[in-house]
Amino acid sequence: MPMLLPLASLLVAALLPLVWTVCAKAGAPYDNARPREVLARAVGYRQRANWAQQNSWEALPVWLGALFAAWVTQVPPALMNAAALVFVAGRVLHGVFYIADRPTLRSLAWLAAFASAMLLYGAALLRA
Repeated sequence: MPMLLPLASLLVAALLPLVWTVCAKAGAPYDNARPREVLARAVGYRQRANWAQQNSWEALPVWLGALFAAWVTQVPPALMNAAALVFVAGRVLHGVFYIADRPTLRSLAWLAAFASAMLLYGAALLRA
């Protein structure tokens, strides 16, 4: 059971890009033959939702690596759980602030999520 939150955070991290894609495409004309062209022409909140989606994909391998390193080196579950909660909160808020066009808050949310991953990498390095 000690890995429940870290594994759940990985699932959330894998699903968030899809959530932001739905936000980007909701109500927009859709062309199944050229779905990426629809997003390439997006403006306003749809464009920002697409950017949030792209950033979420970029964050996923960083988080996956952090969890793997922490698991392999047996980082204490309490630290992994705390980092997982901060990561998920940061990534959700990052997307919300991106879509809402709040760049400073978006950057702070990004930093919180990134710092939680770096915390796990650091803890893993200390235990290696």
